[in-house]
Amino acid sequence: MTQQSESATSTKPQGAGDPAAPTAPGRPAVLPPSPPSPPLAEPRPLGERRVWPRSFMDRLTAPLPGVRAFARLAREGAPRPSAEGLADIPLLPFEPGPLPGVDARTVAVSWAGHASWVIRIGGLTVLTDPVWSRRIVGTPARITPVGVAWSALPRIDAVVISHNHYDHLDAPTLRRLPGDTPVFVPAGLGRWFRRRRFTRVTELDWWEAAQLGGVRFDFVPAHHWSKRTLTDTCRSLWGGWVITEPEGRRVYFAGDTGYGHWFTRIGQRHPGIDLALLPIGAYDPRWWLSDVHCDPEEAVQAAVDLRARRMAPMHWGTFVLSAEPVLEPLRRVRAAWERAGLARENLWDLAVGGSRVLD
Repeated sequence: MTQQSESATSTKPQGAGDPAAPTAPGRPAVLPPSPPSPPLAEPRPLGERRVWPRSFMDRLTAPLPGVRAFARLAREGAPRPSAEGLADIPLLPFEPGPLPGVDARTVAVSWAGHASWVIRIGGLTVLTDPVWSRRIVGTPARITPVGVAWSALPRIDAVVISHNHYDHLDAPTLRRLPGDTPVFVPAGLGRWFRRRRFTRVTELDWWEAAQLGGVRFDFVPAHHWSKRTLTDTCRSLWGGWVITEPEGRRVYFAGDTGYGHWFTRIGQRHPGIDLALLPIGAYDPRWWLSDVHCDPEEAVQAAVDLRARRMAPMHWGTFVLSAEPVLEPLRRVRAAWERAGLARENLWDLAVGGSRVLD
């Protein structure tokens, strides 16, 4: 495993003791000029077999919930919206349409729902955290249909996975893909794919990269964790992806993350992010979820920290994972964007099934 050049366990609040830092989450600010970006790592070989540590607990940026937190959760019950909060399900935006026509110089994104995107970039079609199943372990069935029919997908050239939670790593969906589909996954997760007969699996550590067809895939940190069974807590890494096409246009897929210092550092290493796909849902109650899920105001602040030109919200309106009303994330992210004084056309608040093309 490579040595990390930055502390993975820093819990310094954004802005603490740093006059150049943005304001607190919920009150985005324009950032000062960016310092020179650190050099990017040379791409690693595709499909490289590597030895990883047994645990990535040292990468946590907040402690995992303890006995008291679980006792409180047991007393209060699993966080779910009230009946009133669920009443707006019929109003959730769902507008499936055909995928945009593209060529090798087009960058386009289509939101299938939750954290699943169809990204057309550099002549490749890339899926992020593909979940086409109606139901995942531990949650009710999805409250909006999949926005892009599986039959409507072109050949999939690559898949990127952020971490191993069931709403991001869906075995039934992945079984639909040919075994020779290139997959880019966090360190420690390759064995899961190879057991399922995927033959082109590339595992990366934070700040590492690989390249496919001229498109660069950089794995970057996130404020989250991993767990899929009772015995594999933090046995694989978690993170997001910066995908860069040959002409330099960049799409950042955050995966699943809380708010924190990594956003500024990602923006410094990858200047000129054209579009940030950022999570805005599954945030209530904050005492339980603030360390691992952004709320809408924090997501807008993250876009500012990243210096991203545009933001597309995700991770809401698909599965009921927490207690906020189902339409609240959209309302709050729009309000936060307006309060920040950011151009409305740069908030790509797509309906499930919606698409946009980068100019």
